[in-house]
Amino acid sequence: MERRRTKKDIVKMLLRNNELEEQDEEELLNLLIDQPIAIDVDKQEEAKMTKGDHFADKLSEIAGSWTFIILFIIFLLGWIGLNTFILSSEEAIDPYPFILLNLVLSCIAALQAPIIMMSQNRQAEKDSLRNQNDYRTDLKSELILESLHDQMNSILKNQKQILKYIKEQEEKKDESQKDR
Repeated sequence: MERRRTKKDIVKMLLRNNELEEQDEEELLNLLIDQPIAIDVDKQEEAKMTKGDHFADKLSEIAGSWTFIILFIIFLLGWIGLNTFILSSEEAIDPYPFILLNLVLSCIAALQAPIIMMSQNRQAEKDSLRNQNDYRTDLKSELILESLHDQMNSILKNQKQILKYIKEQEEKKDESQKDR
């Protein structure tokens, strides 16, 4: 007869595929078996955010929008038009080849890129936390389903025994009535 696995055995079996340290594995086992594991990753990350993080997120939100792109194109065309067509070559702030504009664009890109990268890194951390939370939730759901499956098998076994007992009692009753 096959040995029945406990929840802990099932979790260990599922974790063998991952390379977790023993301490992490034990912590995960305790989380899965003893307590609810679902967490709100967004709320958890929001609580840890600094003012710089909020600024990086807002800048990423603005710089990644069509509104920003359209306004920036209008600014560039305005700058070029102002310095090429409207102002004479002596009055132009930045005559062709627009060296000042080039410097401004380079400075904006040099500052904007790392700020956007900070926001993306934080988003990647949130995604990683979500994935870990999903994995734990799925694993716990699998354990619960396994437990329910075992309970259903037990109920079916008991039901068969009860039906067998009832059938035997009816047969005995029928035999006793025939004997009379």
